[in-house]
Parts: sequence; C-alpha cells; structure tokens
Amino acid sequence: MSKSSSLPLVAVLNGPNLNMLGLRQPEVYGRMTLDDVEALCAETGEQLGLAIDFRQTNSEGELISWVQECRGKMAGIVINPAGYSHTSVALLDALMACEVPAIEVHITNIHRRETFRHHSYVSRAAVGVICGLGIRGYALALTALAEMIEEGA
Repeated sequence: MSKSSSLPLVAVLNGPNLNMLGLRQPEVYGRMTLDDVEALCAETGEQLGLAIDFRQTNSEGELISWVQECRGKMAGIVINPAGYSHTSVALLDALMACEVPAIEVHITNIHRRETFRHHSYVSRAAVGVICGLGIRGYALALTALAEMIEEGA
C-alpha cells in the first residue's frame, strides 16, 4: 500500500458485493458503479491534496490484511465494510489496532433498513460514520479526513 507521493495517503477500502454496484438492487444502492465511486474518490482526493489507494474485496481476511497494512503508512482510512459491518469483530479489532483515523461509509441509511443492519461493529473504531447519502458519502468522508490530517488530529 505505498505510493510514491509527498501527499498524505488515504486508503479507501470497500467490502463485499460493492463490485456489484449499479447491478445489485439499483432501487436500493443506485445506478452508480464502483468505477464511479473510484473516480469520485480520485477527483476528490486531487482537490483535497490526498493520494488515494482504492481497493475492493469480497474476502473478510483480505480486508483485514489491508487495514493492518495501513498502520504507519496511511494518514487515514475511508471504509465501506458493507455486510462485514454487522458481523466482523475481527475487522473491528484490526481497525482498533491500526491506529489510523477511519471513517465508516455506507451508501444507504443502514438505520432505515433491516434491523440486523442497525448495528455496526466497525462504528466503534471509526472517528465518524456517514450513511444514507449515496456515493457522495465517500467525498464527504475524504473531506473530513483531509481536515483532520491538516489539523494534525
């Protein structure tokens, strides 16, 4: 996860099924694709002076490994853990151990959905949570991280 840049490096990590954006339940998740999310993050990062490392996996172990790699290398993490939000104590533990500010993002408002989605283990490790604002939540999370980085928080 290293990029040769003097810009602060932020990981944008995406969990399972986000590779299906635009195809999977567009009435719930919208018609934008993961490529659209990546383009938005790249554009936002450029505007904010951030280098972006954008990734997606359907594997819990791989997502955990990526979070662990952030320790000491990343200025921040934007994470959409998707379904792992509600099930993965291991992902929570990785985020707590990496000691990097993380913002949790959800495209939908998880609190207006099925009851099992109302709880997120990841939220305990996040400095903030953005949900229900579609893919623009990623841009908002990057903006917040840029401000935290600038403030030295």
